[in-house]
Amino acid sequence: MFTGIVEETGRVIAFTRGAGAWRLQIGARVVTGGPAGTGPDGVGLGDSVAVNGCCLTVGQFDRENLWFDVLEETRRVTNFTAFAPGSPVNLERALRADGRLGGHFVTGHVDGTGEVLVFAARGADHYLRVRGPEGSGRWLVPKGSVAVDGVSLTVAEVGADELAVWLIPHTLRATNLGVRQEGDRVNLEFDLLAKHTEKLLALRQP
Repeated sequence: MFTGIVEETGRVIAFTRGAGAWRLQIGARVVTGGPAGTGPDGVGLGDSVAVNGCCLTVGQFDRENLWFDVLEETRRVTNFTAFAPGSPVNLERALRADGRLGGHFVTGHVDGTGEVLVFAARGADHYLRVRGPEGSGRWLVPKGSVAVDGVSLTVAEVGADELAVWLIPHTLRATNLGVRQEGDRVNLEFDLLAKHTEKLLALRQP
């Protein structure tokens, strides 16, 4: 479980296809415990880390790198297909039981990708509009929550399968959303409560 509060922006070092899975190497410093060595606040083998909002298991790590095995299905349903050396990625370690919940509950199970339709500065803030997968609009409400590339954001506008959010300067600096362009693909995870409510209501239908 995650919160959608990104801890750092790492960089893709390599993303190659192996015999059994894709192998993803990411350069990082905060989530590994820093260059001084992996301390108690760093990751451990088998820990969960959200990469652009997708929950992955740490298969190997050192002071400045993380390695993950990525299934073909995971690659297919996320924006990992666009990864290249140097690509910025949002990183967040799993929520600790004694931590602050600053965003919203994010599972790290990406529902699909969306296309950036508009990304423009409007005053000091930026306006981001995304078209989600077909039918995804049913999980969106104004002032509700959505995770875009793993970033917890408040939905400002809803239209069919489109959503719009506002990004403050801090979000642009602290995440990879600041370098997004129109036409880019972003990972989307819709609110867990909305999906469970939909399922329960469907079960009550005669």
